[in-house]
Amino acid sequence: MEHKISISKTARYYTYGNPETADNIWIVLHGYSQLAEFFIRKFHQLNPNKNFIVAPEGFHRFYRKGTSGRVGASWMTKVARLDDIEDNHNYLNQLGDALLSQYDFKQRFLLGFSQGGATASRWHNNGNFNADHFILWASVFPNDISIEEGTNGMMHSNNYFVVGDDDEYFQGKMEEVNTFFEEQNFETKIKNFKGVHDIHNDTLLEIAEECIFNRL
Repeated sequence: MEHKISISKTARYYTYGNPETADNIWIVLHGYSQLAEFFIRKFHQLNPNKNFIVAPEGFHRFYRKGTSGRVGASWMTKVARLDDIEDNHNYLNQLGDALLSQYDFKQRFLLGFSQGGATASRWHNNGNFNADHFILWASVFPNDISIEEGTNGMMHSNNYFVVGDDDEYFQGKMEEVNTFFEEQNFETKIKNFKGVHDIHNDTLLEIAEECIFNRL
């Protein structure tokens, strides 16, 4: 017989930039089998005096091959999935509240890459971060949530969907992606770049400049 108990757990996150001078806060969620320590480096091209980058790490850590060597992290698996979703939601809410209570930012960015996109989408739709800009990067939007039923998020933010032309997970699927956004009445800007399943530097900078310039 299965039983459950709620416990306190230590979560870790990494930061880059100066929160005292930054106008913008970015919360960026890594993909499957990545670690926040390395994922955050993909955002080092953003001006650290103007942008404060926060990279939370998923609770599930594991050896990427066998029983030793490099370690990766995951946001959830199919086992006890709903518990993982709730734990992630609580974790991100607490982290966001702690940061926003300490510092005053003009704009809030939320970016979810690959598996992290699903977690970011759920949090953005029902969490309390209230991002001004939401970036779903090379990720499938969760089909178990309704944008219109969210308490915050999607209907009030500037939204992007970003994917590389050679992304192996999206070959031949862009028509399906476009149809989904249209059916959900989800207003979003779709950006493509020449590349694979990764964060593309020039595209990231382009989005940042668009968002910041348009809000001035």
